[in-house]
Amino acid sequence: MHTLTNQLATIVGAAHVLTGDDLAEYEQDWRKRRRGKALAVVRPGTVEEVAAVIQACRDAHVCVVPQGGNTGLVVGAIPDGSGSQIVLSLRRLASVRAIDPENMTMTVEAGCILKVVQDTADDAGFLFPLSLGAEGSCTIGGNLATNAGGTQVVRYGNARDLCLGLEVVTAQGEIWHGLSGLRKDNTGYDLRDLFVGSEGTLGVITAATLKLYPKPAAKLTAWAALACLEDASALLGLAHSHLAANLTGYEVMGRSALALVDKHYPHLRVPMWQETPWCVLLENSDSDSEEHARTQFERLLETAFETGLIKDAIIAENMRQAKDLWHIRESISLAQAEEGPNIKHDISIAVSLIPEFVRVTDAALVAAVPGIRFVNFGHLGDGNLHYNIQAPVAQNNNTFLAQHEDTISTLVYDMVHRFHGSISAEHGVGELKCGTLPRYKSAVAMQLMRVIKQALDPDNRMNPGKVLDPVVSTEKPGETG
Repeated sequence: MHTLTNQLATIVGAAHVLTGDDLAEYEQDWRKRRRGKALAVVRPGTVEEVAAVIQACRDAHVCVVPQGGNTGLVVGAIPDGSGSQIVLSLRRLASVRAIDPENMTMTVEAGCILKVVQDTADDAGFLFPLSLGAEGSCTIGGNLATNAGGTQVVRYGNARDLCLGLEVVTAQGEIWHGLSGLRKDNTGYDLRDLFVGSEGTLGVITAATLKLYPKPAAKLTAWAALACLEDASALLGLAHSHLAANLTGYEVMGRSALALVDKHYPHLRVPMWQETPWCVLLENSDSDSEEHARTQFERLLETAFETGLIKDAIIAENMRQAKDLWHIRESISLAQAEEGPNIKHDISIAVSLIPEFVRVTDAALVAAVPGIRFVNFGHLGDGNLHYNIQAPVAQNNNTFLAQHEDTISTLVYDMVHRFHGSISAEHGVGELKCGTLPRYKSAVAMQLMRVIKQALDPDNRMNPGKVLDPVVSTEKPGETG
């Protein structure tokens, strides 16, 4: 392997092949649930260097783990513990290659930080709407590799919907130049959509052509208190009818989730959380004017009051207040981390079924593990719920996870399956869920995925052990082994 690292140093420069103590930040996953061991970290600076690195690793029969900002939540971008895999860091590929104002597109390299992409679009007079809690450190390549979601999916869609073209290095070290920027290209299989969401298991995304949108003339935020999730679902329907495409965000937050924010970040002054079981955060982006946006919001909230859907509400008076309200929402995960290790479930259910799902699943979990705390929040506008579980107050978090995590997750995922949902809405599969996936995805779908993997990466050199696990349980919910 010394020969390989020398060869890689020749390709990217010795300063960009890291070994020994320099590997630590690349080997630990974001949630600190796993630590791997790499042979080396390689940091290419061009797509041609990426291709040469892939070719060298292929010739040496060494596996490659692509990595962007390493902010994923499903252990999808770190090496295994063998010390034999190369981590391919894309952070040096961080250029904005082009902005095409007439086509309303921007072409960026995979290592561009999402916040940089947003700010660059803003400086050019446009909006790039992908927005995540980790946007200051995650990269656009990782966003696309996991088909990231975020807070504006209800209006603009996932990362996949914001991408028009890709540049990809294949498992054979060849470069696919697919950065056309076309909105219509009906010439066969959609190769772009194969690589978006593939989590580095089929090839390496090195650049992307992204959609841009006109900036809204006004953006207003409202916070409302509700008695139940059924009312939150009904308010969403009312918001669609009043705001139409101007509804760009619709977030739901449970009392326990907001209580943790209030406990760990009291300076944020969480509104109404003690008065009601649920709060929602709505965003109205208007192409007309702030006055028109405020009138829309006021009419919506008046109707919601009259029909009894909301108990109380506020509309942010300025941008600072709006940012403060969003900061509360974005601090839930941080507050839960402050509370200690927890069990996360990134699930999606049809919006109409979420209230019943929560009611039935809450009851089943309380019966199975008394005293647990529910930290539920998420993107109700697109049916994505972060259905998280915290240990009882008096119990050690690590002990709780060791004793109950498998039981709780199986119960939750079985219930998701019963409600025809997905066990991963926006975080991906990674290593964390790859052994679980066949239990909930159809045998036909799994076989098609394996055929694609075999065709594009026949030697299983690209991010092995992620998404598709060669040794899995195929027992379906309700079956016995």
